[in-house]
Amino acid sequence: MTSLPRLPFAIGLSIAIVATAGLAATASDKAVAARHAQMQMISYNTGLLGDIAKGDAEFDAALVASAAANLNALAKLDGTSLWIAGTEQGAIEGSRAKAEIWTDAAGFAEKFAALEKASADMMDAADLDAVKAGMGAIGGACKACHDTFRGPKN
Repeated sequence: MTSLPRLPFAIGLSIAIVATAGLAATASDKAVAARHAQMQMISYNTGLLGDIAKGDAEFDAALVASAAANLNALAKLDGTSLWIAGTEQGAIEGSRAKAEIWTDAAGFAEKFAALEKASADMMDAADLDAVKAGMGAIGGACKACHDTFRGPKN
């Protein structure tokens, strides 16, 4: 008879464990989705600046300032809630984050700092030549991060 009261407890405990695991997976999936959104916004704003630098769009000081300010804000985001350990490529579907993000956190932070500086420098671009010059630093910051911390497409 003593095993009967244990059965509801065991079932309840099992449900709690499964529910907690489901919440953890959901949080990880959400973190990966959120950082993908961050990267899409970085790509979008970099694309606006790149189109101007290539001559595919006319120079517009207000648009340049806006896109650069957006890049700057995106580079400054506190990544604590986005870059959660255990969400690297192979652990979470859709993640291309290399484990080096967590083993070389200082190096990863430096890459975002480089984008932050490059975008801050671009905010005051007064003409097309300044945009062209600034795109080298922005593109270089993105490439350096991707080369070191982004895995190949699955």
